[in-house]
Amino acid sequence: MSPAQLWTSYYTMLRKDIVRLFRIWVQTFLPSVITSCLYFLIFGTVLGSRIGTMQGVSYMSFVVPGLVMLAIVTNAYSNTSFTFFQSKFFARSIDELLVSPTPPWLLISGFVSGGVVRGILVGGLVMAISIFFTGLHLSLFNGAVILLFAVLTALVFALAGLVNGVYAKSIDAINIVPTFVLTPLTYLGGVFYSVHSLPQAAQYVTYVNPIFYLINGFRYGFLGVADIPVWISLAVLTGIIAVLIAINWYLIRTGLGLKQ
Repeated sequence: MSPAQLWTSYYTMLRKDIVRLFRIWVQTFLPSVITSCLYFLIFGTVLGSRIGTMQGVSYMSFVVPGLVMLAIVTNAYSNTSFTFFQSKFFARSIDELLVSPTPPWLLISGFVSGGVVRGILVGGLVMAISIFFTGLHLSLFNGAVILLFAVLTALVFALAGLVNGVYAKSIDAINIVPTFVLTPLTYLGGVFYSVHSLPQAAQYVTYVNPIFYLINGFRYGFLGVADIPVWISLAVLTGIIAVLIAINWYLIRTGLGLKQ
């Protein structure tokens, strides 16, 4: 395929997904905004007034990066997994894509980009909502770090969602991983607390949780404080992305779980 044909193929897949996002915005954007408002009210306003500060900043400001990251993780993952599953079982468009000259890396890019876009957009909405609860006191220590970790995190979970979409045989299989894997890992990854506030044994368990590293780097971009050096978080992110790209390329290249 020529560069122009590659671009047309990629643009078509991405445009289709983005149009779908805004067409059903009540389902794609609104739930995360409402959920985040409830988190801000309960954990930030009600409990935050009792907790006071965490790592030298107000508790409300401390939880904002974690809640934004939570929105990015869940939306990037669910968008890619559902979109691919829909193309595989409902629209059956994946069959046409597999027999077309479109290379595997472009198929991966097309599906994953939609998840990244949705994750970033919803994360931005949650960040905007947080201003109503923190006032104008929400600090942005390093905007480049915030953007970098937001994009890389959305990429990680969009890639993970694609793996789930390839293997899923039913709509229930799409919901199992977010419910029983992502949600526990996210809540235990430091969204509402600092790892240094945990007992020593619990800290070691947290260090095994990959989401901890995402939230750690993202929080550093907001507040300038981190439980571990940011370069470690970035290295973990990069390693996970490389592994997931390799897995997805193998699955698409071989058609494992796709060819009927």
